Amino acid sequence: MRIGLNPHKDQLQDATAYVHQIIMPVYIPNLEGYFKDSYAILQLSLDSILATVHNKTFITVVNNGSCDAVINYLNQLFEQHKIHEIIHTDSIGKLNSVLKGLAGNNIELVTITDADVLFLPNWQNETLTVFREIPKVGVVGIVPQFNMFKANCENIIFDNLFSPVLQFIPVKSREGLINFYKSIGWDEHYNKDFLKYSLGLKYKKTTVYVGSGHFAATYKKQMFEQIPTYFNFKLGGNSEKYLDTVASKSDYWRVTTYDNYAYHMGNTVENWMHEIKFDKTNRQEIVSSNFPVRLPSSQVIMLLKRRFIKSFLLKSLISKWFYSYKKLPKQMVRSYNTISAMPKS
Repeated sequence: MRIGLNPHKDQLQDATAYVHQIIMPVYIPNLEGYFKDSYAILQLSLDSILATVHNKTFITVVNNGSCDAVINYLNQLFEQHKIHEIIHTDSIGKLNSVLKGLAGNNIELVTITDADVLFLPNWQNETLTVFREIPKVGVVGIVPQFNMFKANCENIIFDNLFSPVLQFIPVKSREGLINFYKSIGWDEHYNKDFLKYSLGLKYKKTTVYVGSGHFAATYKKQMFEQIPTYFNFKLGGNSEKYLDTVASKSDYWRVTTYDNYAYHMGNTVENWMHEIKFDKTNRQEIVSSNFPVRLPSSQVIMLLKRRFIKSFLLKSLISKWFYSYKKLPKQMVRSYNTISAMPKS
């Protein structure tokens, strides 16, 4: 029987001390074949996070059915207070794991990352700078990629179509782009113009690329106030589309930092991964962000933006006018729609 009242009944939660959450789903079912190096890759990834984030960062790891060696390692990190939350599940899928990490926290920024990302110094400060300087941004990626502006960025193009802030800008980290496509198994027969110019925003003192990938990106938590409860894919399918479209559905912009602030390691350890140096003494403590909550445009307006840009402006003939108008060098305009790249078999 119960005697007396629980002393915590009807008490409000204390305000969170954290301003940034990181969610990492981890699926390493064994240490053989494809997963042979995955444990070592995971360790490198988590070490890079711990070396680069400020002390107001809440780290959530969701074990999505991993083997005992990985479980023991993650439990050890939690017991050592290096990570703040460990959730153990039985192979429920990547996005379902992310949903578990999203629930139960009220932290205004959340980075969702794969377990094979090597974070570089200053990524967190640069991400926060973008959010602060460009209020309509809802997603900030940290690894530039090709043609990101062609996917789920219709609203940012529409909103800035006749503004000089939207223009093709020189690529800052050619090496970062090369390394990313090498890491996902592409050969080198892609359009080399993509290594020179990409569509971006030069917004006051901040420069970003239009669009973002989803394997390592930071989101405004406001967009996840209503989240699905289940995806029926372990990986891919409509589950990845959810993260790609959550910003545009709220009429937020998706962008990526101008410089490259992370590397995709894949599933094979290479020597260069151990050569990245971190200086923990230079981490900046950020105590508050306080981003204003903004109401999205009507669904009708957002639909019109998507249809106009996707169905008209980015079609082949009109797109050449758009590229020229937005200051892509003339010698690149004709061939900029051509990717000419194939993943290695």
